[in-house]
Amino acid sequence: MKHVQATELKAKLAELLDEVERGQTLVVTRHGKPIARIMPDEEAAIERSREAMQRIMEAREKAPKVTVEELLQWRDDGRRY
Repeated sequence: MKHVQATELKAKLAELLDEVERGQTLVVTRHGKPIARIMPDEEAAIERSREAMQRIMEAREKAPKVTVEELLQWRDDGRRY
């Protein structure tokens, strides 16, 4: 949870809303006292997650099939001993 003065909110609204969209909760203060809370919309976050999962599933259908041996070889090729 991030505390933001009302004057800073006014000056940086677009940037702060981007943070809220990424999951950050803002507590707006005036003279050091909390006056408001800006939180991400949970329903929007759930919908974005569903859309991301749908894109992943579509990509998996188009991707070529690989064997377990290929996966293990790719893993081992990436290791540094």
